[in-house]
Order: sequence, then structure tokens, then C-alpha cells
Amino acid sequence: METKKERVILHIDMNNCYASIECKLNPELNGKCVAVAGNQEERHGIILAKNELAKSYGVKTGEPIWQAKKKCPELITVPPHYEEYLKHSKAARKIYSDYTDKIEPFGIDECWIDITGYWRNGKQADGKVIADEIRERVKSELGITVSIGVSYNKIFAKLGSDIKKPDATTVIASQGKDCFKDKVFPLDVGELLYVGKATKKKLNQRGIFTIGELAQTPISKLQSWLGKWGQYLWVYANGLDISPVETDGNKPLVKSVSNGTTSYRDLENDNDVKIITFALAESIASRLRAIHSKCKAVSISVKNNKMYTYSRQKQLHIPIDDAYEIANIALSLYKESYNWAAGNPIRAISICVSELNDIYSDYQTSIFENSNENKKHENLNKTIDRLRDKYGYTCVRRAIVISDSGFANFSGIATRS
Repeated sequence: METKKERVILHIDMNNCYASIECKLNPELNGKCVAVAGNQEERHGIILAKNELAKSYGVKTGEPIWQAKKKCPELITVPPHYEEYLKHSKAARKIYSDYTDKIEPFGIDECWIDITGYWRNGKQADGKVIADEIRERVKSELGITVSIGVSYNKIFAKLGSDIKKPDATTVIASQGKDCFKDKVFPLDVGELLYVGKATKKKLNQRGIFTIGELAQTPISKLQSWLGKWGQYLWVYANGLDISPVETDGNKPLVKSVSNGTTSYRDLENDNDVKIITFALAESIASRLRAIHSKCKAVSISVKNNKMYTYSRQKQLHIPIDDAYEIANIALSLYKESYNWAAGNPIRAISICVSELNDIYSDYQTSIFENSNENKKHENLNKTIDRLRDKYGYTCVRRAIVISDSGFANFSGIATRS
């Protein structure tokens, strides 16, 4: 009786993707501390990505530029070029497609690929050999590096690509000398995919600090602490994940686009909120169009000055990429969720759009859509995008955004996930 062959799955992570591509496009940046962020002249931008040298100074993704530059005064910040990132991502996936058609993107810069059944010299190709070959091809053909994890399931393949960076291959095997328990169990529990900060905190409070300790905890206890998610994490920690590598060719490279800000002063009324909401929506819509996507879900999160957060989300029937529409949906959600009667001004607002569709995908239109009006909005947005590409993001702004001098220079920068 023929035994079932063990899967060979690779997780490929483009090292410091945004920053690496920027250094490739501008060789003068090589050997310097570089971060991709908002406008260099503004304090409101955040760090989107950083290279290894900047990381060594403690620069973190998501922190304000001014804070990053306190850690690393010589930090050079550059604006993002999303079209280039997408171009490199698609080129990398083209390389992966030479080995398999089972390719599942996990954002712009990461992919799982299943090479089970890829034969060389009459037998299943060795996962590490193929991983090393892919690393060299990406380096020579695209001018950037990747780290690759090789394992028999997606969770451990992802873990492997995280263990050693940059430009490295890590194998996590199911048995033998380098059995997964030897490599995986000593790792911090927060290294396991889907264990976020909140979950890690709950586990740490119950004395679980490593993946091994998680794996050895009875499922019943994990379920009582974390609900049904506790069972999934137990399965992942014990190397029992059997989820397939999805091959949906229409799956978007970017899953969501978001932007948020802590205001320079507390927001005290609906008009203050409207100003920030339109500023955030403008950068999100601009980013959506840059990656040729529309969204079918909008959410808003509002934090008051007592640090309490209110959140709401709405599903849409028709995908959108227009700032005015995104802002108005976000404002309606805010009015549903926030109660000024409590007397607490607002400190921070963030907006996220998700369930992204490629603009070239088919979708069900509404009988109430005004095609002529939509065309006018599309043409206007294209004109605005061209002007911003040529003269900078803040060359065109909505009147409401500059109605408060404190917000006048806010342009933010939308981030993806």
C-alpha cells in the first residue's frame, strides 16, 4: 500500500519589501538608514517600512516619523511608490509560478506555495533546494532578497520564514534530527501565526510563554480562555494544520487599506470629526486607486480622551474607491456609535476599508447607479491623482480639510495589510 506523500510548502517573505525596493530604485540609499513614510516635511506621517539598518536603531513600523528620527537622527524617509511594489510582487509571483500553480498571496510581500509533486530527476524535489534556487532567482532577477520557510504545513512554513532574516532558508521538518519540536517549541508563543498581542497577553497571564507550553496545554483549558480559537491555536502549535494553499487567482494582493491619526488637539464636535474623516478618506481612496482596487466594507474606530474605543463597520453592495463616499459612510457609522452626551472629546480616529476587489473584476451593478455621474467622479479622481503624482499629495486638498489651520498640512498616509 502506497503511503501518502508529505506536503512540501514554502512561505516566501520579501525582506523589508517597500524599503528594499526604494533602495533598488535609488542606489544612493544603499548603506543608509531608510524608511518609507509620509511627507518628510510633516510630523504627521508614519513609518510604513524600514530597512535592516534602520531596524537596528529600533525604528518601528507604525510609529510617527518624528519619533523614529529621535531614535535614528540620520534616518532618510522616502514616499511610497505602490505601483513599483505591486510590479515587483507580481514579478516575484511569476517566478514562483515556474514551480507550481498553487500560490496563495498573504499581502503584497508574502506568499505560500505548495510544491508537492514538483519532480526533479525522477523524484519529489527537495524543498530546501527549491527554496534556495528561488532566493537566488529573486535576488538576480528582481534585485531584492527573500526569506523562505520550508515545512509540511502553512503555519510552520510561515514561522520558518520569520526565524531567520534576511535572505535565508529555514526548514521545519515533521520528524528526524531537526524535528519541529526542537525548533518550534522553545520559541515565544507570540511568534506563532494568529497569536496577536491581546492573545499573547492572555496566554502569558496563565503561564504560557512558549509555543511548546501552548502545545502541551489541554484543549479544554484553551477553549475556556479563548473560545473556539483556543482549539485552532492548539492545532497550529502541535503541527497539525492541514489547510491547503489556496489557488484563487483573483485573490487581491492587498487585503485592506487603513489610515488613522491622533489629533493635535481633542475633537470637540461633529465638524471637527468631519474634517479628520475626510482627510483620512482622501488618502485611503488615493491608495485604493493606486493599487487598482475598490472596497466593499468600511469601518471606523473612534477613541476618546479617556482612551475608550468605539468601532463600527458596514458592508457595501457596490465596491467604491471615492473619498467622498468613503468619508460619508464613515461619518454615518461614527454618528451611530459615538455619544457626545458623555462629555468626552475625541482623541483619535482611524478608518479601514476591506474586502477589496480588483477594478477589472466583474461585480453586480445597481439599477440605481448613475453611470454618467460615476464617470464624472472617475475622471475627476484620475485628474487629482495625476496632479498629486506630479506636484505632491498636498497640491490638491478639500476645502473642509484646510478650514482648520491645525489640520491644514495633514495628509496622512494610508497603510495596507
